[in-house]
Order: sequence, then structure tokens, then C-alpha cells
Amino acid sequence: MTAGPGAGGPGIGSARPLVILFLVNVLNFYDRQVLGAIFEPLRHEFHLSDTQLGALTTVFTVVYAIAGLPLGRLADRVRRGPLLAAGVAVWSLLTALGAAAVNYWSLLATRLGVGIGESVCAPAATSWIGDRYPPERRTRALAWFMTAVPAGGFLSFAVGGPVAQAFGWRAALILAAVPALLLVPALLRLEEPGREADGGAAISPIELAHIPAFWWIAVSGALVNFLLYSFSFFLPAFLARVHGLSVARAGVATGVGSGIAGVAGALLAGRLGDRGAGRRFSGPAWAGRRPKAVAYPTLAPGRLLTASAAAVAAAPVALAALRLPGGSATLAVPLLMLSYGLWQMYYGLVYAALQDIVPAPLRATAMAAYYLAMYLCGAAFGPLVTGRLSDHFARQAMAAGVASEAARAFGLNQAMYAIPLFSVLLAAALWMARHVTVRRAFES
Repeated sequence: MTAGPGAGGPGIGSARPLVILFLVNVLNFYDRQVLGAIFEPLRHEFHLSDTQLGALTTVFTVVYAIAGLPLGRLADRVRRGPLLAAGVAVWSLLTALGAAAVNYWSLLATRLGVGIGESVCAPAATSWIGDRYPPERRTRALAWFMTAVPAGGFLSFAVGGPVAQAFGWRAALILAAVPALLLVPALLRLEEPGREADGGAAISPIELAHIPAFWWIAVSGALVNFLLYSFSFFLPAFLARVHGLSVARAGVATGVGSGIAGVAGALLAGRLGDRGAGRRFSGPAWAGRRPKAVAYPTLAPGRLLTASAAAVAAAPVALAALRLPGGSATLAVPLLMLSYGLWQMYYGLVYAALQDIVPAPLRATAMAAYYLAMYLCGAAFGPLVTGRLSDHFARQAMAAGVASEAARAFGLNQAMYAIPLFSVLLAAALWMARHVTVRRAFES
């Protein structure tokens, strides 16, 4: 295969590296989200509150975000295949080690190592894709790569839940850890695409500070991770407590539903992002005007606007699902999964837009900086805030005389109302990113 961003269409040979990266990302999210499938067994064995359960995710994401910045900068300078192989080995072994945890704190310690290993994946893999595929094909490539999010979630919940119920949560962790190790040899042989040239001059990471759309995209990342991590980690518990499903049934419903809806949303994003985004600048303010030759690539605004519209559409659907009475899983699950599919459109569209607006030599660094904001300000707080809100509302219900488990169900249901609110805020941030991109393109 000819390396470089303008290489031709993907035949079998050219698709193989993208398939490898996709599988790495699937197992990345499988190992990351498997805790959500075993929250209820963990809660009972270690006598944990929802705040403590949320903190497991918070510790992971803080380490993940901080470690990603130097590793992302490293990915802009070295071969990305061996770097990814090292990350996979670290996170797999630490996931397996979590099965030996004897208390909450030892389990928490293993998540620190998982966070360091997984922080390699996104910066290295997305910059590889950005160098391999030209702008008009990046949304499809990145959307396909990011279908790993729902696919990994499917494995986490549809496999992790039943395994935890049948053999215990420790077996679920071991099973999650093993497959990723099988990809290490393939990653060591992963070909390195030619890095896209950018005028031949060295570019400082400080240049990211001068790209207004980058900051709005970073804000959107924090918002989408807040709502998606809250949704993914507490949904099985929500279905079990509020709608009466068993741990296994809640895991299967979450895994199968999120897998189907998420893949559909990601593939739709890929189709719209490379076709609909070709409309470029829209609106009467820019009619008949041409952007500067040195302005941002013109595919980005349409991609951002499409992602914003998807987030707007998801909010009322999620709200309707949360307002259903207990025992309504048959209706609640499809509505929640429709929302999830719309949220999953974010990744392919926004990641492609980010690759469009950032200079090529800074792509991995930009992704790492974006992930720093995304995880420190979003995922680190999503499950923790949701858990604290759940405990707060549950205590209020118990003070009013509601039985303990019923109060826990009420508390979690109330806490999850934050999710549609954050979907609206996400849409606003994406619209602002699109607005400043267009404005910058037409500045004199």
C-alpha cells in the first residue's frame, strides 16, 4: 500500500491496518466499560455507595487524561504501532490484575494502570487515520473506527453481565483482559503511513491555542463524555433498579441495544459527514462568498452542524425514556438506545472535523489535548456527579419513609435527568464550534 494521506481506495490490503486499529479500539472500550456491567455485584460484595462506584471511573479518567498528553506528543514523533502495542499490553494485564482485588482500594489501584495503558490508543490511532485518509474520506474512516465504542460496550455488557452473574465479577474481568493481548503482534507489524507535510516548518503545540474551534470542540468533548459515561456506567443499574431486570438481562439489554444503535449512528455519521458535509458553509451570511485560501478546510463546518443536530434530537427522546414508570423496560430500552445512537454520531463527525482544522504535525498532540479536556472535565465527573446525585435523592427518599432499595431506584432515576440537559449543552457547543470555524474562514 502506498503510504500517505492521499492513498487510494481501501482494498483488502489497505483495509487491514484500519481493521486492526478498530479491533484495538473495541477492546479498549470493552476493558474500560466492563466495570459498568459488574457495578451491582461490586456494590454488594464491597458494600459501596454509588459515589464510590462513580469514583472508580473518575480515578481512571483523570489518569487517562493526564497520561495522554505526553503520550500523544510522543505519537507525533515515533512509530505508532509499537507504541500502541505497549499500551495494549499494559491495560490488558492491569484489567486482569483487577480480578485479584481484595477490597475497593486494590481494585481502584488497578484502574490507574488501565488508564495509563489506554491513554495511548486514541491519539496514536486517530493521527494514523488522519495521515492515511484524505479529508473527503476521513469521516467514514474515523466513524468506522469509532463504531468500536458501541461494539466495545456490547461486549462489556452483553458478555460481562451474564459472565458476572454465572461465574462472578472476577471472571468477567479476566475474560475482558485476554483478547487484547492477541493483537500485540499485529500492532508491532503495523505499517506507518507517511506523515502529511505542513509546509516544512516545525509547528509548536502552542499553535493549538490560536485555533478557536479547537476550544469549542474540547468543550463539546467534555459534555459528550459527561453524558455518555453517566449513561453507560449507570444504565445497567438503572434497568435493574427501576425496571426490575436481572443483572444478566440488564447487561444484555444494554449491550445489544447500545451495540446496534451505536453502530447504526456511527455509520450514519460517516455517510453524512463525507457527503452532507460537502455543502460546506451554509446560511445567508456566507452566500456567494469564498473563504480564504489559507482558511480551515471547508468540510469541518458541515460535520459540526450535523453533530449538533443529532445532539438536539437525542435530548427529548432520552427525557421521555426517563419519565416512564418503573417496569417499562420494553419501551424505555428502545428510547434510550435511539438517544444513544444519535450521541454516537458525534465521534466520526467531530473527530474528522478536528483532523481537518489542526495542522498535520500536531494531530496526535491535538487529540491528546482534546482528550485531556474531554476526560478531566467530562468523564471524570459524569459518573461521580451522577452517583452523588443518586445518593442524595435516595437519602431524601429514605428520610421520607421509602424503603432502601426503592429509594436507590428513585435516586438513580432522578440523577439521570442530567443526561438530556447535557445533550442540549452539547448541541450548543458544537454549533459554536461550527460558527467560529466559518467566521475564521472568512476573516480578512
